[in-house]
Amino acid sequence: MSEIETVGLGIYFDDLPVGRKFKTVGRTITEADLVNFISSTGMLEVLFTNVEFLAHESAIKGRVVPGALVYTFAEGLLIQSVLQGVGLAFLNMNLDVKGPTFVGDTIHVECEVIESEPSMSRPDRGLVRTRNQIVKQDGSVALIYMPLRLVKRRPR
Repeated sequence: MSEIETVGLGIYFDDLPVGRKFKTVGRTITEADLVNFISSTGMLEVLFTNVEFLAHESAIKGRVVPGALVYTFAEGLLIQSVLQGVGLAFLNMNLDVKGPTFVGDTIHVECEVIESEPSMSRPDRGLVRTRNQIVKQDGSVALIYMPLRLVKRRPR
């Protein structure tokens, strides 16, 4: 497997050709992350709030976290590194949860640019679609999503 570049801040549209690959740094999901997320979003389902239910009634064993938390943490990792200062709009996406993620898992995002076109109406920006895999510490893929974003071009 080839090395995937770990990126820093703000990648302009001009530097996001189709085929470019990169990954973010990792982040471990904690119990506090789970509790804060489900409390602030109202996702107070027994799957996330009742460890006895998980132990005795759920098909999933362990302190599972919502796929929505995994996705939003991935977006945070990308905003902190790739989109800081250059991201203009999140336009749409397809999302597929591949498997459970648990408290204690460490995730990172591996991205591949699959579409990249300059804006016809605004020459200072372009449209970029990436295929984003959220990968856990064991190498398994937790979630795949493909967002379309409006991104700044490099100042001329």
